[in-house]
This record gives sequence, structure tokens and C-alpha cells, in this order.
Amino acid sequence: MIYLDNAATTQVRNEVVDAMIPYFHDKFGNPSSLYELASENKNAINQAREVIAKTIGADSNEIFFTSGGTESDNWALRNAAENYGEKGRHIITSRIEHHAVLHTCEYLSKKGFEITYVNVDEYGMIRLNELRNAIRKDTILISVMFANNEIGSIQPVGEIGRIARQAGVLFHTDAVQAYCHVPIDVKEMNIDFLSASGHKIRGPKGVGFLYVRNKIKLSPMIFGGSQERKMRAGTENVPGIIGLSTAAKLENANLIKRANRESRARDYLIERIMREIPFTRLNGHRYNRLPGNASFSFQYVDGESLLVMLDMEGICASSGSACTSGSLEPSHVLRAVGLSDEVAYGTLRLTISEDTTREEIDKTVDTVKKIVSELRSKSEEYNNMLQKYRRCRMNNGR
Repeated sequence: MIYLDNAATTQVRNEVVDAMIPYFHDKFGNPSSLYELASENKNAINQAREVIAKTIGADSNEIFFTSGGTESDNWALRNAAENYGEKGRHIITSRIEHHAVLHTCEYLSKKGFEITYVNVDEYGMIRLNELRNAIRKDTILISVMFANNEIGSIQPVGEIGRIARQAGVLFHTDAVQAYCHVPIDVKEMNIDFLSASGHKIRGPKGVGFLYVRNKIKLSPMIFGGSQERKMRAGTENVPGIIGLSTAAKLENANLIKRANRESRARDYLIERIMREIPFTRLNGHRYNRLPGNASFSFQYVDGESLLVMLDMEGICASSGSACTSGSLEPSHVLRAVGLSDEVAYGTLRLTISEDTTREEIDKTVDTVKKIVSELRSKSEEYNNMLQKYRRCRMNNGR
């Protein structure tokens, strides 16, 4: 098997599994109890909070553990609406956000909030002038993702944060794809809320965190006990939190070296695909993109058939977000960057890791070439295009 869908989820590190196992068995105590078995787990959670905070330049009391990116996104947006709604009822986001943000915005719009969706350019980069012009006196929040999960483009988060801070507007960024893949400093970037998830960084599923800058008003996400400083009730997922912090510590310590290696492998993959397969578009920014992300759209190809045939060859890939797999609609991200539905349906996302080898990339490219050629040979539209092209060349030759 060749696994090239790391944007969907990653394989948990052995070191992470080893760190988690004791908390399923020997260290099973409930952190809210008073005896030593429990207090040791409470201390372990606090230590994990400190580890996470250091990876983004935050204070430990600014980190709240959640079930993952979706919950963190929901919490950030709904909290801003609840606690700052008296100041204004206007929120700005982009057209290429994850559905955890977009669907929360839809919910808030039904509650009387006005949402402005800022456009992106053909490379998936937010239009900063449009963002600046969208800010109003009643704007309370800007929510723009750090890096796109489908096409990999990295946004100018530091500049967006500066714009928001100068305007007195809160800034949330969904950093699920970027966390521990690119350097992040929440203080330098003027970030007020940041969402992240464990299973994108070789940690466990079902755990993540929300960074909330000190002095930001915060309401509970879940009511009940006093866990997470009374902001998220419910017995803590101790093994998951330990796994998340262990993965974050390992991935962050090796971030630059790993990113450089993945970028070289990504560039090699992009170069081969673009050189060897005609009528192909690279989605996202060519260079300002996540180290392991490569997204292509092949004209005259059905993307679903391509994925099925790749799977039969033992290659795991996707067309885009795992959260919308099975949808009959083309990706909202690809539409936002200007792709027609026809081209968008032929999209393939390949996301590598530091373990991806040159041999695996070569086999994948060779296999994609073969399948694309086979699918195009059965496409009436493609064959008609070739006939017109050949006739044109013959006429020009005369």
C-alpha cells in the first residue's frame, strides 16, 4: 500500500502509542478525583498543556483541550458571537474555509449575524484589499484558515492578524492543516483563536485544542463539571491528550527538517505530473503551500473513477476534503479558485509525509499516467478534442 492521503489523517507514531498505553491501564484514574492516582493524571494534563503552548508561543492557560478541529472551530465562532454580539453582528470569513467554519457561519446567520465571504484569487490566496474593505464598525470577528486542506495554499496569516488587530476585530484561524507543519507564533501573528487537531500530526483521533488569547471573553462549550477550568465539562480524554502533546513535541522539534524534506518530495511529484501528463492544472499556490500537499485537476477525467482505480493499485489518495467525500457537488474550494465543475470533478489530492519515498512517488506518477490515459481514451469529449487538434495541425501544415 502507498498512503498519500495524510491531509485526511496520519499514521500514529509508535512513540505516541507507547506514551498513551499506560493511561488506558495502569494510570487509569479520573483526573477530577483527589487521590494520588487521579492527581498524577491531572498533573500529566497540565504538563501536556504546557507542551502544546510552547509549540505556538502561547501561555499554558490559553490552551483548552477539545475533541478536535471541528469542535474548536465551532467554539471559537460561537463564543465570539455570544460574547461580542453587543458590539456588532458582522463576521468575515473566506469562501474556502472548512465546513466546520462555513456551517457554523450559516448557523449564526440564522441567529441574526451577517456573514461576509471574502474571495480568493486563482491560487487560493485571500484578497487582502477585499478583506480590509469588508471590515465595518460592527465587525467582531475575522475567521480565515491558516492553510487550505484541499489545495494547500498558506494564507498571509501574520498580515491578516495585523489588519484585524489594527481594526479592533478578533481573529480566528483554523490551523488544523498547518499546526506542526509550518512555524506558528500566535503572539507575533496577532491570533486570538487557533484551532488544531491531533490526527493531522501523527497523533490520535478525537482530540485537539483551541487556543484562546488571554483577556478574551470565553463561555463554556459544554456545561457540567469543572474540567478545563469550567469551560468544557466532561471527564478528560487523558490518553488522547497525552498522545496529542507527545505528537506535538516530536513533530515540532523536527518541523523545519521534515518540512524541507517533504517540500523536496512534493516538488518532485508536482514536476513529474505537470511535465508528463498534459491538460493538467496544479491547484493552489505553486510555492506558498503546505510542504506535503499537491492537488491536480485532470481535464477529461472522472475523479471518482481515478480514485477507485488507484485504490485497486494499492494507492490511497483523495479528491479533496475527507469530510465531504461522497458529495455529488464539486468542491466549494475549487469553485472559489475559478475551476469549472467539469474540471473540478477530475481532481486528485496527493498528500505525502516524511516517510514517503522517491520510489513510492515514481510508482504513483506512473500509475496516475496510465489510468488518466485509459480514462481519456474512453472520453468522447477528449477524443473529439484530439480530432479537432489534428485537423488544425493538418490545415496549418498546408
